[in-house]
Amino acid sequence: MLIIGIAGGTGCGKTTVVNQILNELPEGEVGVISQDSYYKDTTHLSYEERIKINFDHPRSIDFDLLADHLKELKNNNPIHQPVYSFVKHNRTGDIILTHPRKVMIVEGILILTNPELRDMFDIKIFVHADTDERLIRRLKRDISERGRDLDEVLVRYQTTLKPMHDQFIEPMKEYADIIIPNNKYNTVAVDIVKTIINEKL
Repeated sequence: MLIIGIAGGTGCGKTTVVNQILNELPEGEVGVISQDSYYKDTTHLSYEERIKINFDHPRSIDFDLLADHLKELKNNNPIHQPVYSFVKHNRTGDIILTHPRKVMIVEGILILTNPELRDMFDIKIFVHADTDERLIRRLKRDISERGRDLDEVLVRYQTTLKPMHDQFIEPMKEYADIIIPNNKYNTVAVDIVKTIINEKL
């Protein structure tokens, strides 16, 4: 099994890159795991306590469970991926049955901050996007998809998103095998990734 880690700041376009890779590979050979599914369970906290959590800090992610799940998949066993609700800031209690594939893509802003996970990735990709571009995308997504208002998104951006990006995410570029600029010229980088995957397959 080939495991690919795709990281980058919020709103950088990781999903676009993942989809570009998926579209070029045979159906059924590639699986995707999102770091967002592995936010720690916060059932023991009230909603008021949950909204105060810094979800952009590595402490908010259950990396042990994510690493265990990748090991299970490598051993050809299916896993029960948690389902997370951004509206409730908690796991829903539902699961997604995820089967092993020839290629597993793990995507998320903080996945390269964890040394154990980094060691499990055969290819480490960092998607880079301009700060303004990322903020605009984050605003649009959080307001339209997650029920946030403008002030809430901007306050969170200034108090947690940007400081956490500068402290934990941007420095992870040094671990990346490939840095993809997320603009319309990134087709060459995606082609390189596809070539590497096809060689490994």
